[in-house]
Amino acid sequence: MNPVQLRKNTLRLKELARNHGFDYCGVAKAEFLEEEAPRLESWLRRGLHGHMDYMERWFDLRLDPRKLVPGAKSVIALAVNYYPRREFRNPDGLKISRYAYGKDYHKVLRAMLKRLIADLKREFGEFAYRFFNDSGPVLEKAWANRAGLGWLGKHSNLIIKKAGSYFFLAEIICDLEFEYDTAIGDFCGTCTRCIDACPTGAITEPYVVDGSRCISYFTIELKENIPAEYRGTWNHWIFGCDICQEVCPWNRFSSPHRISDFEPGEVNLLQWAAHQWLEITDETFAMATAASPLRRAGLKKIQDSVRSVARLD
Repeated sequence: MNPVQLRKNTLRLKELARNHGFDYCGVAKAEFLEEEAPRLESWLRRGLHGHMDYMERWFDLRLDPRKLVPGAKSVIALAVNYYPRREFRNPDGLKISRYAYGKDYHKVLRAMLKRLIADLKREFGEFAYRFFNDSGPVLEKAWANRAGLGWLGKHSNLIIKKAGSYFFLAEIICDLEFEYDTAIGDFCGTCTRCIDACPTGAITEPYVVDGSRCISYFTIELKENIPAEYRGTWNHWIFGCDICQEVCPWNRFSSPHRISDFEPGEVNLLQWAAHQWLEITDETFAMATAASPLRRAGLKKIQDSVRSVARLD
């Protein structure tokens, strides 16, 4: 394809992405992640994924998108802002990560991706593809970096310049060809605020996170009891954690999202007191979290976190 048409197609792709609610869109060449391979191998070998055994599976697929979509030429990286329009006060100071304020982002982004792909087919014809949004063996942040969206901060989250890090990521791996973007440089400088602020010491060194010590891991992923040495140490977080993002200077540029599905539902779980969490039944929890990411942790896990942060155990 000649460069002029390639440029035109790329601009049209990004226009369609914006039309469907994606705040940022970039494209990287579908190829083996040579730099990321040894880092991932070392991270797994050191056991920094804790009990997240799924991270050990599909190692080759995580590093080469062409194994997921044979003949793939491009990885389209997309980002959607989820920074809340307002903060909510909880009577007991209980905190829920901002990404979980509204509906489950997997479902919201999946619907957005399907609509975007339908438009891409109308624009460019049929093509081979697979899409992901934190739902498969894809190193999302690496591809977002390669596609020029932002850089990986010392807390390992993607930071978009003058926009912050409160973003959901998604990818479309396809056999369409586009003009490729350039990876963005690192703008963390000498700042270590995220490292200094983490109460469990999960950021063991710049750009390396020990997932087995992360508050999000304790409150969501860990199926066993929270280790005694960490109980009551994480500032009232009962589902996820935003500490490393809250202290990041780049998040002074964060602006409110524009997607209604990310707003709290009719039952505002953010304002439930500790006794409400501890007294509800499984049936009530199921109804209240029908479309919420909190369902992933389950009632028992959240109640355990509430007891820990409220010093009730």
